[in-house]
Amino acid sequence: MKKHLTALSLAAALVVPGFANAADYMIDNKGAHASVNLKISHLGYSFIKARFNTFDGSFSYDPQNIAASKVTVNVDTTSFDSNHADRDKHVRSEDFLEVRKYPEATFTSTKVTDKGNGKLAIDGDLTLHGQTKPITIDAEFVGAGKDPWGGYRAGFTGTTRIELADFGIQVMGTSSYADMELHVEGVRK
Repeated sequence: MKKHLTALSLAAALVVPGFANAADYMIDNKGAHASVNLKISHLGYSFIKARFNTFDGSFSYDPQNIAASKVTVNVDTTSFDSNHADRDKHVRSEDFLEVRKYPEATFTSTKVTDKGNGKLAIDGDLTLHGQTKPITIDAEFVGAGKDPWGGYRAGFTGTTRIELADFGIQVMGTSSYADMELHVEGVRK
């Protein structure tokens, strides 16, 4: 039976395009190998940069069949960090993120489009502050290959703009939006 399954798997790899190249990855959130960052205007004079320190997720990626790719990310909103304790407490409060009521934000892709030259459009549903809305992440493939520890990794960057009102979050000062900057490095399972 084992020989039959091995031969069947090999035949599938030869017949189905991309079968051998499809892979599932766990996002490597240790040691700053991945990050979920945001930038928001401060009074119209400058920008505040912040991040969510705690998150996890996974993705499937097949360079031969980009449309079959998938992404899921879970973010602990209580881990919001702008390097300013009083501001962080305020952003986490009922005035903005309401992290006691909504301790998690999630993103689940619904479609991945190959835009050529390593660029991707990742459409999906973002659930934040109890609201679920579609967003598009403009992403770019950074690279893939073996790591020094015997694993295999793939990495991407991405950006998207979140309109705060879309998620029932009040305007922060003069800014009605937050620009998200994502860095994702995954270790193949």
